[in-house]
Amino acid sequence: MTEFKLNIGDPKSKKTIKKDIKDDEAESLIGASMGDTVKGDSFGLEGYEFLITGGSDYTGTPMRKDVIGTARKKILIVSGTGIRKNRPGRRVRRTVAGNTVYEKTAQINLKITKQGKASLFEEPKEKAPAEEKTE
Repeated sequence: MTEFKLNIGDPKSKKTIKKDIKDDEAESLIGASMGDTVKGDSFGLEGYEFLITGGSDYTGTPMRKDVIGTARKKILIVSGTGIRKNRPGRRVRRTVAGNTVYEKTAQINLKITKQGKASLFEEPKEKAPAEEKTE
């Protein structure tokens, strides 16, 4: 049973939504790499196209674009994904995940590149005024 958590970001509205997908919907993303474009039709978002910008595996290890494949690897990092603050000249060995989505990937970050017909971001409904109690 394959399950992914999708974080879908919209660069226009600067909003993000979360969507969980399982089984057949999730199978369509397996083998895709960071930087690939995927169609939203395969997981219930007709007309949308997304760019895979990142993610993490089941241990929380971040995916890194320059690490090819699916395995976790220990690499020397100067800057970028996998390191927070760094001094000039300092290199740190960190574990990062490869750039390809596979069964043990837990979370995938997507960016909208083509809008569909239906809006992903529903406007919040206004609350109805509370009824007054009559005694």
